[in-house]
Amino acid sequence: MKIVKTKLDGILIIELDVFNDERGFFTERFHQEKYIELELPTNFIQDNHSRSYPKVLRGLHYQTNPTQGKLVGCINGIIQDVAVDIRKSSKTFGEYISVTLSGDNGKLLWIPEGFAHGFCVIGNKPADVVYKVNNLYNAAGDKGIIWSDPDINIDWQIKDPILSKKDQLLPMLIQQ
Repeated sequence: MKIVKTKLDGILIIELDVFNDERGFFTERFHQEKYIELELPTNFIQDNHSRSYPKVLRGLHYQTNPTQGKLVGCINGIIQDVAVDIRKSSKTFGEYISVTLSGDNGKLLWIPEGFAHGFCVIGNKPADVVYKVNNLYNAAGDKGIIWSDPDINIDWQIKDPILSKKDQLLPMLIQQ
């Protein structure tokens, strides 16, 4: 397992060891002792799984009261995963990182509290996204930023995404 730091303090790419042979592959997605050794979070309380179809874009979402950190991976298909720094006191406020996660590349993305998260399905297959969270969902604290915010200017890898009604109506970062 290898940890790659990103330009956004706290966001980490976790490159898993993937063992391939003629039968397929094997990987450990979460191993508490190894995560502790690498100083990664281990205080997860819930696993989530979502399936999205090609051109679906979900996000940009975050939660308050309580805040949530997420450990995100894709087990089938391909996604462009995005995290945006929404910590107002941060020198990288409003900046984002984008990482390709797939069922084949053995990468996870750790997104701590203080970041908005979104992803889009790229390619022509559905994508299954699995993620661990360190706090339970709170509908009253469910927040978001419009995916097309011009101040953030995310270079999404798809055109004309499919969005939920809720995601179509999210405000810009400056309105938070």
